[in-house]
Amino acid sequence: MKVKPMQLVNGIPQLGYGTWARTGDEGVEAISQALEIGYRHLDTAQPYGTEESVGRAILQSGLPRSDVFVTTKVAEGNLSRSAFLPSVRKSLDTLQVGAVDLLLIHWPSANDAVPFDHYVEALGEAKSLGYTRLIGVSNFTKAMIDRAQEILGPGELATNQVEVHPFLQNKNLRNHCEAAGIAVTAYMPLAKGKVADDPVIAAVATRIGCEPAQVSLAFLLAEGLIVIPASGNRDRMKTNFLSTEIQLSPSDITQIRGCERGGRMIKPTATHWDA
Repeated sequence: MKVKPMQLVNGIPQLGYGTWARTGDEGVEAISQALEIGYRHLDTAQPYGTEESVGRAILQSGLPRSDVFVTTKVAEGNLSRSAFLPSVRKSLDTLQVGAVDLLLIHWPSANDAVPFDHYVEALGEAKSLGYTRLIGVSNFTKAMIDRAQEILGPGELATNQVEVHPFLQNKNLRNHCEAAGIAVTAYMPLAKGKVADDPVIAAVATRIGCEPAQVSLAFLLAEGLIVIPASGNRDRMKTNFLSTEIQLSPSDITQIRGCERGGRMIKPTATHWDA
């Protein structure tokens, strides 16, 4: 299947496939279907338990390794200096790759149980050792971004992966990252499917003749974000993939921006979030 090249943001394909819960043989099948549809950016993490599924699916696809962009994340339990790099080497073995394309810190250490500089320095070391081409972070606040850049130097962080969808647009953090040259990757871009029930998004979808999920993804893509929707349903995976072809009007985008309501779904009570 010939797939047109995906738009890149900081060297990262703008539309990816989230592999959370895609474990075992069923997971391999789902990821294989994603590759058949045309996804070329697979997002996994040590805590997901899907690195093995991703590796098997890539091998079974017959695609050249260079054609598939692989992201994985270091678990919070592996942030210490003694555990960080060994955990990354284990991930590479599980994925059956020599290096990943993007390595992220999944979550900052809660209550600074592991000193911040320890795991940020280890992230930079993973890149210098050739374990990954690009490095980034996930669930980092503005202050954490600044601290990480002081340690690593400007231009080292490719992305900050955070929750973003029409109901939580995280604009202050996004602006801060953009000013630093750091792309934002939106996880949970469909708000656990709740975008389908929003009247504003549904009205835009009806006018265009597409699905509300496609409107949400097209909105985030138009905002310059990287998005990683997750689904195990082939039809939904294909629908999500085709969101790259949806063109929203300036009026549509303005209306969807108005859906912001601070609707955080992942760890909403965490004390470290930016306002």
